Amino acid sequence: MQIIQNIRDKGAAIVIAVIALSLIGFILMDAKQGSNRMFSGNNSSIGKINGEPIDNADYSKRVKDAEDQQEQQYGRRVTGDQIYQVRQNVWDQLVAEKVLATEFDKLGLSFSPKELVTILYSDNAPAALKQAFTDKTTGQYDIAKVQEWWAQAKKSKGDQREAIETQIIEPIKLNALYTKYSSLISASAYYPTWMKQKEKADNKTFASISYVSIPYNVISDSAITVTDQDITDYLQKNKEKYKQDGGRTLSYVTFSANPSTADTAKTLQAVADLKEAFTTDTSAQLFLERNISATDFSGTYAVKSSLNMLPKDSITALPTDKVYGPYLDRGNFVLAKMLGTKELPDSVKCRHILIATSDPQSQQPTLDDSTAHKRADSIAAAIQGGADFNEMVLKYSDDQGSKTKKGEYNFTADQFSGLAKEFAETIFYGKAGDKKVVHTQFGWHYIEVMDQKDFEPAYKIAYMSKEILSSDETINAASVAATKLSGGAKDAQTFNAYVSKNGLNEVNIAEPIKENAYQLGNLQDARQIIKWAFGAKEGDVSEAFSVGDQFVVAIVNKIIPEGLPDAQTARPQVENIIRNIKKADEITKKLGSSPTLESASVAYGKTIETAGIDSSLTFNSQIINGVGQEPKLIGASFNKAYQTAVSAPIVGLNAVYVMKINSLGTKPDDSPEVATQQEADKERTLMQQKSYGWFDALKKTATIKDERSKIY
Repeated sequence: MQIIQNIRDKGAAIVIAVIALSLIGFILMDAKQGSNRMFSGNNSSIGKINGEPIDNADYSKRVKDAEDQQEQQYGRRVTGDQIYQVRQNVWDQLVAEKVLATEFDKLGLSFSPKELVTILYSDNAPAALKQAFTDKTTGQYDIAKVQEWWAQAKKSKGDQREAIETQIIEPIKLNALYTKYSSLISASAYYPTWMKQKEKADNKTFASISYVSIPYNVISDSAITVTDQDITDYLQKNKEKYKQDGGRTLSYVTFSANPSTADTAKTLQAVADLKEAFTTDTSAQLFLERNISATDFSGTYAVKSSLNMLPKDSITALPTDKVYGPYLDRGNFVLAKMLGTKELPDSVKCRHILIATSDPQSQQPTLDDSTAHKRADSIAAAIQGGADFNEMVLKYSDDQGSKTKKGEYNFTADQFSGLAKEFAETIFYGKAGDKKVVHTQFGWHYIEVMDQKDFEPAYKIAYMSKEILSSDETINAASVAATKLSGGAKDAQTFNAYVSKNGLNEVNIAEPIKENAYQLGNLQDARQIIKWAFGAKEGDVSEAFSVGDQFVVAIVNKIIPEGLPDAQTARPQVENIIRNIKKADEITKKLGSSPTLESASVAYGKTIETAGIDSSLTFNSQIINGVGQEPKLIGASFNKAYQTAVSAPIVGLNAVYVMKINSLGTKPDDSPEVATQQEADKERTLMQQKSYGWFDALKKTATIKDERSKIY
C-alpha cells in the first residue's frame, strides 16, 4: 500500500480540529476508540474515562506522534515545559474522544460506508490524500486514482489495514460524527413566539420607583463575627459553586547557580586571550572549530541593517582581517573578524525549477541524486534551446510554492539566511541574467536571476564567541546552600526560621497546585517538585531539586482534599459575603416586616431617592442608574403589588432596599426594521449560547480519573 508510505514520507498528520476554542486539536491521526487494538506492549493504565481504562502505551504513542508533528512544523524537538504541554494536550484530546463517543452512542449516531466513500471522493477528503493524489500538472484532485487506491486498500490486511484505518478512516469517521452532533445542538436553538412577545413587552415597559437604600457599611465589619461554622454552613448550601478538585499549596526557596562575577571575568579573559591569534590566523572557519566557538562559521555576507549586535557600527568599519572585541552579546563574549565586503542587492527576482531528491518534511529520499542532476541539466538545455519556462515548471518542478507562479520568487536581503545557502548565494552573489544548475539540500535546481535592485554594502564576518557559563565552584556553592536548608529544616517551623535567619526569599504559591501540573510560580519546569509534593505530607520539606539554572527547596504548606474546602481555606472567598448576609439580617430586623419609605429613611438617616424617570429602568436592564447592579431591585420594580404598597426589605448585593413603584409606562413600538433586527440578534445570541460551553458541560457529567502522575 504505497499511499500509506507516501503519507508517512510526507510527514502528513491528519488532524481534525473540532474543539478549537477549548482544546488544542480534537483527534490525532491515529485516533482509535478502545485500547485493545494497538500498542498493547504496555498495558498499564494511566486513568479512566467513563469507566474505560486509558492505556499508557496508546497515550505514549500519541504523545510521540504529537512531538514528531511539532518537530516537522517548527524544525526542532519539543523540550522543557513544552513536553508537559504536549502531554496535557494529548490527554485533553483523549478525554474529548471518549466523552463524545459516549454521546454518539446514546444518540445512535452512525457513519456508513457510503458516507466514507463520498468524503474520499470529494474536496472534503483528508489533506494527506489530496496531497498524494493531486495531479502535478493540473493541480486537481485525481478522483480516478483515489478510486483505484481505495479498491486495493479494502483488500489490505495486517499492518497495512491498521495504518489505513487509524490514519485515514477513523479521523474521517470521528469528524463526521462530530459534525452531526454539533448540528443537532445548533438546531436546538429555538426562539418561541411566547418568549418573543414577552421580551418585547419587557423591553417596552419601564418603571419609575422611589426607594431607600441602606448600604451594608452602616454596620462596621468589626461588629459582625463570621465563625468557621458560618463558613461551613454557607459552603454546604452552595456546594456546586465552591467544590474544588484538590491539590497542594507550596512555598519554595531558590538558590541561583547563574555565573558569578568571577565566572564572567574568566570567560572575558579567555576570549580576550584569543584575539591576537584570531587576527593572524588565515582560516577563520578552522580557528572557530579548533577553539570551540559558541557561534558557527557562516561564510555569508550580511547587510548592515540585518546585524543586531550593539557595536555593529564599529564592526562594519573594520578593515579586512581586523578583529573587534571582546564585546558582550546575549550571554556570550564575542570577537568579530572582518573577512571581506561586497555590494549586494537588497531585493532579487528569480525563477527556478526544483527536481527534489527528498521530501522537505520527512527528509525521506524521493529520487536518487544522479538522476535528479541529469534531469536538471536536461531542463537547462531545453530552456536554452527555446522551451517555454512555465511549461517546464508545470511539468517538472517539485516546488509547489512556485508552481502556479511560473517558478518565480521575490526575495529581500533579510530573507537570505532563511534560504538554502547555495540557492541564496546564486541569486544574491551572482548578477542579473545568470542561469545555473545548483545543488541544495532539497535537490537540484535550475535557477535564473531575473533582476536585482537597491545595492548596498554587505559584510562577511566571523564570530569567535564563548558562552558565559557557571563554574563548578558556583554550582557547588548553590547546591550546598540549598542542601543546608533541605537538611536543616524538618517542618514548617524550622523551615520558616531558617529562611528568616538567613534572609532568604520565600515564594508562596497560595493557589492550589494540581497533581499533573508542571509549573510552580515562576518555575516553568517543576514537574519533579510537584510529583514529590503529592507523595509528601503536610509540612514536609523537599530535597534540593535542580531546576534550570537554580536549586529549589520546597515545602508542602497545605494538602487540600477533593470536595469542599475547609473554613480556613474558604474564608478569603466567602467571609465578606457571609458578613453582608448577617448585616442584612440586622438591617431587616430594625426596619421591620412592613416598613414605609419614611420609616426606613428615618431609621438609618437615608434620603428617599427616585430612579427610572428617564425611562431607562426596564425588566431587562442590567443596572439602575444611580444604584448599580441590583437584580432583585430591578425585578421588584415590575411587581405590581408594589404599586399600592411599599415592599418588604429587599436584600441586594450592596444594600438592603425598601421601594415602591410610582408608575409603569410603555415605550412606543420600534420600527419593523428595528424589531426584525432585534429578533435576528436574539436568535443569533441563542445560537452562540448553544455553541459554547456544551463540551464543558459534558465533561462535568463524565467520570474522568486522571492518574498520569503515577508514571509522569
